Amino acid sequence: MADRKSALDPIRWFLITSGGLGQAPVAPGTVGTLGGVALAVTLQWLCPGRTVLAWSIAAIVLFVWGSLQSDYVARTWPKKDPGAFVLDEVVGYLVTLIVYALLANKMPTALGHAGAFLWFRVFDVWKLQPCKWLEGLRGAWGIMADDQMAGVYAGVLLWVTLPWLG
Repeated sequence: MADRKSALDPIRWFLITSGGLGQAPVAPGTVGTLGGVALAVTLQWLCPGRTVLAWSIAAIVLFVWGSLQSDYVARTWPKKDPGAFVLDEVVGYLVTLIVYALLANKMPTALGHAGAFLWFRVFDVWKLQPCKWLEGLRGAWGIMADDQMAGVYAGVLLWVTLPWLG
């Protein structure tokens, strides 16, 4: 059954576009990832000692919710993976940090957040397998899933490279 307009549409739009960041005329995925940075830093500040748990809860809730938005996305944007849909980047950035924090057994510093942002964007663009395969899943599941795998790759590479930078 097709999703009809609802009172929740403004909330859907706000979350899917990361507060409008996905509407950026150039590189909406990169700009939209900044919403993930803001969320991650805020949770890191608000939840010391429980940051990975907070990131994990946010990532799971946003991933599941975003994956269930196929009908809304189909009626709002004419493309399968519209540039304005950047909730996948927000969650992918959180996944990057979760993987890094679990491997390194410490929280990222400002340099760590910068590295997470860089590596996540690199892997989101490269679409190494199984990212490309995951991108082919139906509806919003495909939009969301590939970025989470990119986040895993980015988190591992951040863990490997960050010690070299000091």
